Amino acid sequence: MIRTVDVKELTANIKEMCIEAVHFLTPDMKEVLEMAVKKEESPLGRQILCQLEENLEIAGNEMIPICQDTGMAVVFLEVGQDVHFEGGNVEEAVNEGVRQGYVEGFLRKSVVNDPLIRENTKDNTPAVLYYEIVPGDQIKITVAPKGFGSENMSKIFMLKPADGIEGVKKAILTAVSEAGPNACPPMVVGVGIGGTFEKCALMAKKALTRNVNQHSKIPHIKKLEEEMLEKINHLGIGPGGLGGSVTALAVNIDTYPTHIAGLPVAVNICCHVNRHSVRII
Repeated sequence: MIRTVDVKELTANIKEMCIEAVHFLTPDMKEVLEMAVKKEESPLGRQILCQLEENLEIAGNEMIPICQDTGMAVVFLEVGQDVHFEGGNVEEAVNEGVRQGYVEGFLRKSVVNDPLIRENTKDNTPAVLYYEIVPGDQIKITVAPKGFGSENMSKIFMLKPADGIEGVKKAILTAVSEAGPNACPPMVVGVGIGGTFEKCALMAKKALTRNVNQHSKIPHIKKLEEEMLEKINHLGIGPGGLGGSVTALAVNIDTYPTHIAGLPVAVNICCHVNRHSVRII
C-alpha cells in the first residue's frame, strides 16, 4: 500500500536536525568521549578531553554550536519504495530545510556557490544529497554537517589487488598520520573498501554515521576495525594533536564488491564531534 508524504515533512525535520546536530552529540559519541578520558595516559591529553567535554556541556546548555565550523550539510535519504512524495520537489524541500535550519538557527554559513568564484550562498545551501530506495513505507533521514578541517584530511587510494590487506592498513595509517592535528583529534575514521572510485568515498562518508559502538557484522572486517583503532592510537598524535594514547575514538569500515583489477580505499576523517542526527518518519 502506497503511503503519501508531503515534502513539507522533510523540510520541517531537516530544519530541526540541522540545529540539533550542531548543538548536541549523539549518545554513542558522548559515551566514547567519556571513556576516552579514562583511557588517555597523557595528563595533557586528559586535560584536553575534559575541556572538550566542558565545551559540549556549555554548547548544550546555552545552545551554542559545538564548533564554530557548522559544516556543509550532507543528507542521506533512505526512502521506502512504497512512499509517494507530494507537494513539491524533494531536493528543493531538503535544501529549504537546510536553509531554514542555518538561517533561523543562526549557524555559520560556509557554502560558496561556485568552487572557483567562491561567492557565499548566505544560507548554507545547497546540501549534498544522497538517495537510496529501500523496502517499506518509511523514510530514514540522516543529516551530517561536515566541517572541512577534517574533510580536507580525507583521502582516496586506488590500490592494486596485490597490495591486499596490508596495503589497506598502510593506506588508513597514512591518511591518519598525514592528518595529524589538522583533523581535530580525537577523530572518528570512516573507511570504504571496494566498489569504484566514488563508491568507496561514499561508503567512507556514510560509515561515519554508524553507531561507534557497533562493529561491522563481517568478522574479518570487525577484526580490522579493532586492529586499526589500536594502531592509530599507537601513533601518539593524541587529543588536539599534542600527544597521547587516544588519537581516534572509533574506526568504522564498510565494504562493497569490486573489480578484479582494483582495490579502492577511501578514508573519510571526522573530528571528535562527528555530528549527525537520524530520524525515521
